[in-house]
Amino acid sequence: MHVGGEVDVRSAYCAASVASLTNIITPTLFEGTPSWILRCQNWEGGLGGVPGLEAHGGYTFCGMAAMVILGKEHMLDLKSLLRWVTSRQMRLEGGFQGRCNKLVDGCYSFWQAGLLPLLHRALFKEGDSTLSMTSWMFEQQALQEYILLCCQNPAGGLLDKPGKSRDFYHTCYCLSGLSIAQHFGSRDFHHELILGKEENRLAPTHPVYNICPDKVAQAIEHFHQLPVPEQKEAAADAPDVS
Repeated sequence: MHVGGEVDVRSAYCAASVASLTNIITPTLFEGTPSWILRCQNWEGGLGGVPGLEAHGGYTFCGMAAMVILGKEHMLDLKSLLRWVTSRQMRLEGGFQGRCNKLVDGCYSFWQAGLLPLLHRALFKEGDSTLSMTSWMFEQQALQEYILLCCQNPAGGLLDKPGKSRDFYHTCYCLSGLSIAQHFGSRDFHHELILGKEENRLAPTHPVYNICPDKVAQAIEHFHQLPVPEQKEAAADAPDVS
């Protein structure tokens, strides 16, 4: 993610995420980025890490979320993307695979399922009248069953799949996916589907940033009171005409 290092849609998403939360997006900062991300969408419908690679759940989320942040999600072939991601939920396991012909993996509970709220919003903006007003476009209960029944280590922590070791990465994204599967809508229009006991309920997570919505609101409220850096520099360089 630096000059001479790796270059893929993860860095585009990280940059767009931080820049939008801290209010430093300028007209030139992401010039050309949406067009480059668009080239990462391939014939499968999902996005690869760079143009020409196979579609992958993590890269697809990063690319789509970056496009949402930049207000350019309409540039993508949304229907093709929807077909690809909904086909990644495993019929028997209930969890998601990251690529075609791969095994289920707990971390894609967020990378794939987290795409569905973004697609729901994008298709709603395009006037799709067939969208549900109570659920996302995947089997939310089946995903919860996979996470709760197959991904928990009895000693704590969550994992890729039964037989694998627990780790912080899969713990994070299994929980993030569980939150997506439990909550539909926004603060004003909210529908919940909680599998099992009430203690299984998690707080909602923001589908773009994957942090609590109130934290997103706090960041935006704080940083949007500050001037955008280029505007501040331009004001400092302006001649004194008083």
